[in-house]
Amino acid sequence: MLIKHWTPDQTIANFDKEINKFLNDFGIDKKQPESKFKNTIWSPRADIIEAKENYTLQIDLPGIEPEQVKINFKEGKLSINGERKAEEKTEGKNFHRVERSYGKFYRAFELPETIQADKISANFKNGLLLVTIPKAEEAKPKEIEIKVS
Repeated sequence: MLIKHWTPDQTIANFDKEINKFLNDFGIDKKQPESKFKNTIWSPRADIIEAKENYTLQIDLPGIEPEQVKINFKEGKLSINGERKAEEKTEGKNFHRVERSYGKFYRAFELPETIQADKISANFKNGLLLVTIPKAEEAKPKEIEIKVS
């Protein structure tokens, strides 16, 4: 049986590339990801959570070792990239369905200016990457007491 890997994320990425080519033909330059990430295969799912003191990104990366993940912050953009390797040994195995994505991945997030970039931290546990982005003091909500007279 021939196994065909279905990659919905790649289908969407290819569509986006075609739209960008179309727009470029008319002189409209959409922001492109960094050139070394143009050949990414998939994008991990992410949750963005805002609390009073910080923002938190929760990114699902099951089956990936922390050493395979790179996080960069530059010019207001936080980027996360890496690679999930496919299983090498398939002797004696008959795959009936393969839905998990393998290969290079890339995600980028535009961050607000009111953060403490030097205090961004990351924690990786059980396939979940947690990136904590502290807010700057001016971005934190202030409580004002109302006096009743």
